[in-house]
Amino acid sequence: MQESLTQHGPAVRSAVAASPALGTAAMRGGRLVGRALLADGGIRPAEIAIEEGRIAAIRSLSEAPEASCLILPGIVDLHGDAFERQLMPRPGVHFPILPALVETDRQLLANGITTAYHGLTLSWEPGLRGAEAARRFLAALAAARSHLGCDTRLHLRFETYNLDMVEEVETWLGQGLIDLLAFNEHTGDIAREIDGSAIDSYLARTGLDEQVFRALFAGVTKRAAEVPPAVERLAAAAVKAGIPIASHDDDSPQMRAHFRALGCRISEFPIDRATAAEAIAAGDATVLGAPNVMRGGSHLRRLAAAEAAAAGLCSVLASDYYYPALLHAPFLLAQRGTQPLARAWNLVSRNAALAAGLSDRGSIAQGLRADLVLVDDRDPTLPLMRAAFVAGELRYASGTV
Repeated sequence: MQESLTQHGPAVRSAVAASPALGTAAMRGGRLVGRALLADGGIRPAEIAIEEGRIAAIRSLSEAPEASCLILPGIVDLHGDAFERQLMPRPGVHFPILPALVETDRQLLANGITTAYHGLTLSWEPGLRGAEAARRFLAALAAARSHLGCDTRLHLRFETYNLDMVEEVETWLGQGLIDLLAFNEHTGDIAREIDGSAIDSYLARTGLDEQVFRALFAGVTKRAAEVPPAVERLAAAAVKAGIPIASHDDDSPQMRAHFRALGCRISEFPIDRATAAEAIAAGDATVLGAPNVMRGGSHLRRLAAAEAAAAGLCSVLASDYYYPALLHAPFLLAQRGTQPLARAWNLVSRNAALAAGLSDRGSIAQGLRADLVLVDDRDPTLPLMRAAFVAGELRYASGTV
């Protein structure tokens, strides 16, 4: 079986049916056989029938074939910006967007991500995160779609001081170009960092010299009074368009409550337990980073994702800046006794799908999309992705399953 298969249609189905490499836990005439994580939370031997991209039936088996894979719902990644490394792998070194998106697609599928929200930051800065770069990204994403195996969507991370782009973003929301809107506010962080030793990273990202960047930043921050009405305007446009909204780095229960009043029901990276608790108590989704779980804590020394999961304060894990973390984090949580694997996997599948309003995926249940991944878990400390199906089509396969 060829690695990283991303073709569509009969050629892929024939390859699946004919290949002995896919073995006992692969598609058998429209069926997958193995140990499946079912919607009721049980992991049991099952045969899953797939028709027209959906799960047509699930039949329980007395036992799974020897050395069969674990069949899991495909991962839903609400916040991932590791694609920026394909666009600018080194400071000031830029590459075309279209091949970057195709390469990112391969990375997503190889890590079991079947639905991905690319976190595109739209800032008042020029360069990688500026307005022209965002317009080019939107055009390239539209052009790339026929080449992508993952269900790829746009998460627009709107810097709230980017006031000159409010009208255009409102238009994008109305046109259906944005699938998730997040409000970011990083001027405080930037002020601290450029007064220290971190200004070089901003100069490399924007292509500006220090004097020009500082003048730009000073002009932007003078418009603080215009920010709240701009946020309200965009939030209202997103609600009208039925687009889910997230607030980023909520730093207090009051901040979370403020954004909830605007229709924002996703709290991305709440910085402390009190804020996360307020969000959960109100029925909001709390998103933390899967890399946080893998590393044993936040690199910013904020809320630890594993501790939050144990306390019921984390409902979703996202890849953030490292796609492989979404595959490994649930297994780590299970190994550490934080949560059983079924609950931990919900953090990257069902809970994420529901937070984004995607009721058609995230679980293995009859009638849902056949977004499924096959994981070799013989060594639970190193789960290996063997195949990924998106709407019933094989989009990635590697090694012997």
